[in-house]
Formats: sequence, structure tokens, C-alpha cells
Amino acid sequence: MIYGLILAGGKGTRLYPLSRSARPKQFLKVINNKSFLQNTVDRVSPLIDKENIYIVTNKEYKDKVKVELENINSNNIFTEPMNKETATCIGLSAVKLLKKDNDAIMVVLPSDHHIENEKLYIETLSQAVEIANRRRGIVTLGITPARSETGYGYIEMGQRLQSDIPTYKVARFTEKPNLEVAKDFLLKGSYLWNSGMFIFRADVILREIEKYLPKLYKSLMEIYKHIGEEDEEEVIKEQYSLIDGISIDFGVMQKTRKAYVIKSDFIWDDIGSFSALSRYLEEEKNNKVSDNVYLQDSENCAVFGEKNLVIGFGLKDLIVVDAGDVILIMDKNKEQEIKHLLNDIIDEGKYKDFM
Repeated sequence: MIYGLILAGGKGTRLYPLSRSARPKQFLKVINNKSFLQNTVDRVSPLIDKENIYIVTNKEYKDKVKVELENINSNNIFTEPMNKETATCIGLSAVKLLKKDNDAIMVVLPSDHHIENEKLYIETLSQAVEIANRRRGIVTLGITPARSETGYGYIEMGQRLQSDIPTYKVARFTEKPNLEVAKDFLLKGSYLWNSGMFIFRADVILREIEKYLPKLYKSLMEIYKHIGEEDEEEVIKEQYSLIDGISIDFGVMQKTRKAYVIKSDFIWDDIGSFSALSRYLEEEKNNKVSDNVYLQDSENCAVFGEKNLVIGFGLKDLIVVDAGDVILIMDKNKEQEIKHLLNDIIDEGKYKDFM
């Protein structure tokens, strides 16, 4: 059976101060009147019954997920005691679903994407499910690059398969290249953006974790033994304390020989940064602005206002975010470094109420 797994445990630090530890970006309503998480569930519902859609999140967000997704059974919310990266949360979910169904096929979706042409999106996922099941492969959805993006991973297309939607063996995964390498990938035309969406059988991904991340696999098997038992949560917490977190991209996808990529034609955007979010603001005199923003003699700025009126005069290449109690003013070229900035602020200690 097909199961949807939505990854909703991240902090969304690159969208701080809109995204906070108490209200991370998956719960933000910034493009329409629904949160990113709600939109992700709605989008995949034509393919997967809601009773088979699962959310994996941090323990502290379980109640928020319940409020956001009233139609999702609370048993369909998997919780982690701490964040140990995507290989771990996907592995935890895989053992839980495998315990329920030996033939479980997982459609793994981040909770912070914006997608248009949803009919084609569902058709693409359907083909991915068929390949994952028939070939026992790990399938990802690739996006044709629109620019030299340094914030995304890239996938090099290898040999093409016989399929309705263009599908290829993966020749190589490359994580977030520098600008020169990204420009080179764009010129070559044989690279796709890594969307972070994966489709595979639960037993297949666990075999790959066993091969490439044996320590993680050992912990997952210990958890598997206790699923449904009274001490399940205690064992999960114990094993998580032993796990060295790693992303599924670094841990498995860059090493596996079972990877396939579907060249996807639906409109896709990863709303992981203010540059991405600004694409959905109004354009005004070579700037991107929300409501309650007035700019004069300014260019190439993205300004996110809220209740306060934000006035800019003589600004260039800036991101300005007014979140009420926090105002961020940042050089556009620095936005990939905001995580490091936040770590420095947290280390100061005196600003914890604003995090």
C-alpha cells in the first residue's frame, strides 16, 4: 500500500524571524490562507487516502500538527525526541510503517514546498511509485534548473528508462555547489535540482541504510523490536541519544546504486529562504514588497512588512523583515549564512525570548 510521509520537524531558521522555534515555517500561512503543512497534505490527497498520510515531527510540535490537521488521526503523527536529520526521521518512519505493512511504499515529502499544476504532480508521483515498487529503486523528483542556484542540491541524469514521464538512472548527486559549479551545471543541461521528494519501499530504504549507515540501522532495528510495546517511546529516546544525525542525501543518496530521477515539469518552489518567499510578493519599481511597505530611491530589495509601516529610502540589495518584536535587515548575498548568525545570537544567551 502507498503511504505519504510528510517531514515537518524542521525549525525553518532561514526564514527567521517569521519562522520561530515555537512556530516554524511549516505552520506559516504566507502564500494562501493555509499553512505549508496543510497545503502539502491537500496536494497529495488525490493519490493517497488521508488515513494513510503520516507526519513525522519533533515531539514539541505534535499538538500544533493536531490543530493544523484535524482530519489526520493522532496515531499518524510520528514524533522524534530530538532532531537527528532526515536519514533518521525517514528511517524511524520506515520501521514503523514496515511493522504495519510489509509492502509499504513511502512517498516522502517536505512540508515547505509550493507546487502548481497539481494534476501533473500526481501523475509524476504515480509513475515514481510504480518504478519504486517494480524496480525496487529509490526514486526522486528532479526539477529543471531555472537559475544558478547554490541553495539546492543537484542530480546528474544518467541512462534513460522506458517510461511515460522522462526518467533516468542517477549518475551523481551533488549537494549545494558554489556559484561557479552551479553555473557549469546549468550550461551542461544534464543536471536537475534535487527537490527533496523521495519515493521508495520501506524495506528497500532500510536495506540501503543497513549498507551505508550500519550504526543507524542497528538503532532502527532495536526500535523496530519495541514498536507497539509499552516501552516504545523510551527505547526511541534511548536510541536517538546514540545516533549521529545525517541527511538522507549525504547518508544514502550520494552512495546508493538504486537511485532514479524523474524529470518533473510541474511548477515547483522550495520556500526555504526569503529570496524564494519574495517571488510571491508584489513587484514595485524593481523591488519585492508586501503590504504596508513604502520604498523610494531603492532597488533590488525584498521587504516583508506586517502591522507596522516599513519605509525604505535609498536602499539597495537588502532583505528587510518586520516580524513585530524582531526586525531583520540583511544583505541579500548573506541569506544562506543566516543559520550561523542565529547560532551566534543564541550563544549570546540574552535574546532567547526572541528565538
